[in-house]
Amino acid sequence: MDRKPVKSSNVQEVGYDPASQKMHVQFKGGSVYEYFGVPAAKHAALMASDSPGGYLAQHIRGLHKFQRLS
Repeated sequence: MDRKPVKSSNVQEVGYDPASQKMHVQFKGGSVYEYFGVPAAKHAALMASDSPGGYLAQHIRGLHKFQRLS
């Protein structure tokens, strides 16, 4: 899954697969998390947000299952 850089103090890159609704988030510290069941509209909103890290905290983390990949 290709990841695209975002302007954020916490998040470095975000990747998304609309077919599986999986989103990969790489943080500036290097860790990568995979979130499941993320609708395309949420991914688009995160990418358009002035604060991708804030959007992630409010609308994705805690609402979608996830696993740490690295």
